[in-house]
Amino acid sequence: MKILITGAAGFLGSHLSEKYVLDKHLVYGVDNLMNGNLNNVRTLLHKKNFKFIRGDIALNDVYSKLPNDFDAIFHLAAQIHVDRSIVNPEETFKINLGGTLKILEFARMNDIDKILFSSTSEVYGSAEYAPMDESHPLSAKHPYGVSKIAADRLCYTYNETYDLGVDIIRCFNFFGPRQKDTGYGGVIAIFINRVLQNKPPIIYGNGKQSRDYMYVKDAVDAYDTVLRSKGNPGKNGINFGSGKEISIKEIADMVIKHGAKDKKMQAIHVEPRPVEVQRLIADISKAKKLLQFKPK
Repeated sequence: MKILITGAAGFLGSHLSEKYVLDKHLVYGVDNLMNGNLNNVRTLLHKKNFKFIRGDIALNDVYSKLPNDFDAIFHLAAQIHVDRSIVNPEETFKINLGGTLKILEFARMNDIDKILFSSTSEVYGSAEYAPMDESHPLSAKHPYGVSKIAADRLCYTYNETYDLGVDIIRCFNFFGPRQKDTGYGGVIAIFINRVLQNKPPIIYGNGKQSRDYMYVKDAVDAYDTVLRSKGNPGKNGINFGSGKEISIKEIADMVIKHGAKDKKMQAIHVEPRPVEVQRLIADISKAKKLLQFKPK
């Protein structure tokens, strides 16, 4: 297969790039390296079946560098950080909605009929009921979440209007190698990094907010299962996660227990983040039924 992966040097994008390159597919990876890191794909750069293009999917010039006969597109490129979206909502919408529109148009005009769009559990906002299935209201309250709702529904519109065949994949949180451990990184990676430096984890608020975490290899399996599926199982959205929840405080305590030299270390609590989601837990019944998905 000839595959395009946007956000190819990011956390999940690099794992998908690695999988399909090692599986002998021809992979074109696009990333502007705003969130991604070239080190994530450095072992692929010398391979003949991996073509890396530094470019911005929200701008026209990158598309002239791409072939038009892809068998599949994985659209992961996005501004993914809630705090950054609050500081700069215009940038967030330009990338997340504008970039998605350009990818959809590229696919439509070139008759590419397998597109996997990386939506997010953040589109749901805090759980109004649990576990959260695909019918849960889309009620995100921060610019990042709303930008992803807009892109999510844009993909659905292209399915309905143009019969494009976009699978809208709503992964809940995931973790693993190559996740950023500073700045706008993932909480597990950040906590581990701090504790290994003999610094206590920093928790925003009381730490009771909870998330549903799966390992990054399960996320790769989820995307691959959708790629190989017949039909359009994610036409209106499909959840992937563990189906289990854990609080931020429990994560901090676990990291301290297993990683800290000083077992008396205590997490530091600071003021809550504005409009932070308080609870996310996936109902993955649809993925189990349609795709026999089972996180390991």
